[in-house]
Amino acid sequence: EYANATGREFLTALAVAYEVQARLSEAAPVRAKGFDHTTLGSYAAAAGVAKALRLDMKKTANAIAMSGTANNALRVTRTGNLSHWKGLAYPNTAFSATHTAFLAMRGITGPMEVFEGNKGFKQSIAGPFTIDWQHSGFESINRSIVKRYNAEIHAQSAIEAVLELRARYGPQDIQSIQSIDVEIFQVAHDIIGGGEEGSKSQIRTKEEADHSLPYMLAVAWLDGELMPQQYDARRIVAADVQRLLKRVQVTPKATLTARFPRELPARVTIVLADGQRLSVEKSDYEGFHTRPMQWAQVEKKFYTLAGRFMRNAVLDSIANIVGQLESVDICALTQQLSTVYGGAPNDR
Repeated sequence: EYANATGREFLTALAVAYEVQARLSEAAPVRAKGFDHTTLGSYAAAAGVAKALRLDMKKTANAIAMSGTANNALRVTRTGNLSHWKGLAYPNTAFSATHTAFLAMRGITGPMEVFEGNKGFKQSIAGPFTIDWQHSGFESINRSIVKRYNAEIHAQSAIEAVLELRARYGPQDIQSIQSIDVEIFQVAHDIIGGGEEGSKSQIRTKEEADHSLPYMLAVAWLDGELMPQQYDARRIVAADVQRLLKRVQVTPKATLTARFPRELPARVTIVLADGQRLSVEKSDYEGFHTRPMQWAQVEKKFYTLAGRFMRNAVLDSIANIVGQLESVDICALTQQLSTVYGGAPNDR
């Protein structure tokens, strides 16, 4: 019954998940209360999977209730010394949400008052909030954003700014750089700039590096890109990037904070030893909803990331299927994805 799902159905299920995540994130944010955003994802993922499985309203409600009750994750995942769990937290939530959807499909029930009930989500975590689900569409997905660089999402504009400066003025010798001064909105400072979620200047692991704005900007300036190779263990501890990241100063600015989340603003100034100042300000980046990433750029990123694991013929097939996903059977995509191989493509 579910094997012949169309790409259009799959995209609709994704839109449902995005809508639930976005609406809850706006109306009931939980980060400041010590919970991870995957807590909200437990509702979103369950709703999306239930839609993909074509569950009726009652079974969908049970799937969401079970998932939301079981997956209240702590924000410590992304604070202090970061672990491997940071990258696995949302996949784990999605795994659990998928499990609850299959349980609901088979008649298992969950607490229907998960939101408003005694000791439910509102009382225990979020506080009071209201969402008018009856009149919501799927517009939130039009405000979703794509990472251009392999970096925490709030860093994207600042990284683009550094790379623009590098392209414009050339890679300055590290000895000539006095500082890299970054002005940014408060959330970015708190999460990746050394604010409330801990220092971002002691970097030894990939998990710490991709949540450290100083590291990401330093390595982007030195290497001219920010992709998986910039998180290689040897690159992270290399002397040049370790020296330069200590010269990155991140400061939150109220004027930039007021523009977030409508924009993703950042102001970057490279101060050279001779006093020269190289500056650029960004309000967004290529991949933000105000400046969507073009298909050619998305395809280029896909080939760069996935090329280590699949032959070109498989990459071409996947790209072609995704490019026309609305009109194909979803099995065509899943069959191609099943060919992903854990070693180098030429090992087969």
